[in-house]
Amino acid sequence: MLHNYLSTENWLITESGFSRGRANYHETVFTIGNGRLGTRGSFEEGHQGELSGTFLAGVYDSHDSPVIDLVNAPDWLGFVVTVGGVRMDIDTCSVVTHERALDIRHGVLWRKSTFRDSLGRETTLETIRFASMADRRLCVLRAEVTADNHEAEIVVESSIDGRRRNLERKPAYPPGTKFAPEIKWEKWAKTNHLAETGRLAANSSIHLGMRTISSGIDIGYSAATETSVTPRSHAVREQHARIADVLTFTPAAGETIRLDKFVSIVTSRDNAAVYDSCQKALAAHRAAGFDAVLADSKTAWTRKWDDCDTEIVGDAEATKAMRFNAYQLLIAVNEDDPTVSIGAKSLSGEGYRGHIFWDTEILMLPFFIYTQPDAAKALLRYRYHTLDGARIIASKSGFRGARYAWESADSGREECPQWTADGRERLWMGEEELHITADVAYGVLTYVAATGDTEFLADFGAEIVFETSRYWADCVTWSRSRGAYELNSVIGPDEFHSHVDNNAYTNALVRWQFGEALRIYRELQANNPEALARIADKIELTAREVEQWGEIASLIAANRTNNSGVIEQFDGYFDRTHVPITMWDDNNMPQYPEGYHHFNCEDTDLLKQPDVVMLMYLLPDQFALDAKRANFDYYEARTLHKSSLSPAIHAIMGIEVGDHTRALQYFTRSAFVDLADNQGNTHEGIHAASAGGTWQAFVSGFGGFRVMNGTPTFNPWLPPEWDEIRFRLRWRGSRLSVSVRHSDMTLQLDASPETRENVMVQGQPIELTAGIPCTVELQRSERAERAHIGS
Repeated sequence: MLHNYLSTENWLITESGFSRGRANYHETVFTIGNGRLGTRGSFEEGHQGELSGTFLAGVYDSHDSPVIDLVNAPDWLGFVVTVGGVRMDIDTCSVVTHERALDIRHGVLWRKSTFRDSLGRETTLETIRFASMADRRLCVLRAEVTADNHEAEIVVESSIDGRRRNLERKPAYPPGTKFAPEIKWEKWAKTNHLAETGRLAANSSIHLGMRTISSGIDIGYSAATETSVTPRSHAVREQHARIADVLTFTPAAGETIRLDKFVSIVTSRDNAAVYDSCQKALAAHRAAGFDAVLADSKTAWTRKWDDCDTEIVGDAEATKAMRFNAYQLLIAVNEDDPTVSIGAKSLSGEGYRGHIFWDTEILMLPFFIYTQPDAAKALLRYRYHTLDGARIIASKSGFRGARYAWESADSGREECPQWTADGRERLWMGEEELHITADVAYGVLTYVAATGDTEFLADFGAEIVFETSRYWADCVTWSRSRGAYELNSVIGPDEFHSHVDNNAYTNALVRWQFGEALRIYRELQANNPEALARIADKIELTAREVEQWGEIASLIAANRTNNSGVIEQFDGYFDRTHVPITMWDDNNMPQYPEGYHHFNCEDTDLLKQPDVVMLMYLLPDQFALDAKRANFDYYEARTLHKSSLSPAIHAIMGIEVGDHTRALQYFTRSAFVDLADNQGNTHEGIHAASAGGTWQAFVSGFGGFRVMNGTPTFNPWLPPEWDEIRFRLRWRGSRLSVSVRHSDMTLQLDASPETRENVMVQGQPIELTAGIPCTVELQRSERAERAHIGS
């Protein structure tokens, strides 16, 4: 039984029975991947209303579409079983039983379905599939077909299909119009990005070559199907952009036929001869066999979980949700490819066209920095890879330096559409949501602080920070009346308000970045003058220019505060119409006040997501606790959480300021955003930012982990419902294992012998020694504790 390949129940996300209305949701949730590719959890045989897709990181194309798309790549999964001429699928037959399980520990999807045709013949299809984490070119499907009560001829068609389309636009039907699940995607206009370059049957395998039409990326798939029973006949079926092995069997009643489908996927992005590389990889994995390649992949998965697993003692479902979110992040990143990043929907769907946002640096990157630092470095090198694109954006505005795109893809150019998909509403983010440029610099410096990777800083990071600082120096404008530099007509993280002046988040982060740029320049000057000279020569940077950044920083406009210490989100925010939130949904989350929606909140004080509160989370050193509390209380009451990243940040900051009332609720909202589909759009793809935010809510909220003045600090709090939480962090090359209970916490440094590291627990310094656990008593009222070394 293929079910025996799965892990224990606490690692499984399951489905029992088939619901057509939930099929697209399960396609997203059951996505498998390895960072190089992602394949949605569609049925091998397909069904009416499916939203299937395989997405290859970095394979973008703009042919026939208004902005560039992450291409819906050829389908490697195709596997159709026909019994006595009847196709075994949910549209043609009755479904007797149906079960699926995603093993998030090893990235394996299992499925077992029994079909009954109109003659009463029952056939069971059991499959297991995975995208190898050991060799990211490889995808594998094992299928067992059982003739339960018949001896009818069974034909299996195992295919590669390049006839794929991306969703483009749905016509503007009257509000409230809904379509049946079978036809709703047929209503959309589609975009074609692929052209066939060839197909071939050779070496007992099939091969399909496709090419992206505008970007010119060659894509090759080679596939071979091994069988446990010699087929009565074997043929190859070819048609335009599709090729398939067709195998015919004549089983006895009750007999099971096992088939192993190996698929190798190579693109011209790999700097290799596509066909030859496909064939070579395919031959090696066929020779090794299914069990060996699965074992290799499981070993690679185990190494990743060793650094990032989390556990909540007393809440098994929350533990599973934490692991599910970590799984989705792990299958979205490839530490071996510094030319790609993670889109808003990862590699799990077409939502946001696969574009990369600020979500990566602010919400997702911390997970990788503190658990998978090599992956974090690769994500930041994507920003270096696209630095020339950012320079072009800046120059088009008449500025020097580099301004990062609000939505980027392969080149770093701005890919943000100017209109909503239905053409009704203007989108200003591409012109005004400038803070992403400072967010990238923030990600670079957070990584360097946590890893001590000064080589990365010298080779890549410093140039990013210097070029983006140069942009900010040109972007600010001097206000004589205010006697300060301003940033005008911008959008902050709260996207309900456009064309605003001096957004507090943007101004403060730019001010901080200037200070950090000056610090880095001086450190390189002292410690690595050769690297500084190389960078300065390349971008024509002078010491005087850097000093000017410091001068500008001291004069960037500060936002006014009210009598309670609340920072005004932007100039004039306090004068906007106050619209109270009076309605909450079944999850106790706020709803739009009557008459309001995303595009008509400009004149109100309603927020889409945290803005000033987000600033205080990112720069914890710069604000006193009383200020954090005042701003949290004020802005939380006005926030509608219409972004999936919002609840996680509110969970963290609520715990930090001592307001625990909704921390667990916010965490739950974030942790289950896709498993519970609480935003109603999981079918479009995973909420990758929320996955990263969930990890931060767990570690930085309940675990109380923050980096303050360059030192790891902990000030944890546990909900009464939980007994203990456990997580692991990477810091300066060492692993730190953390366990938190209501009365105490234990930290253990796993590093080379004699390694020592200083941390702070509730304000008191603790020195950790490698291999020796340190248990610290937690105080609820006073910030003091006793350390029990070795207990």
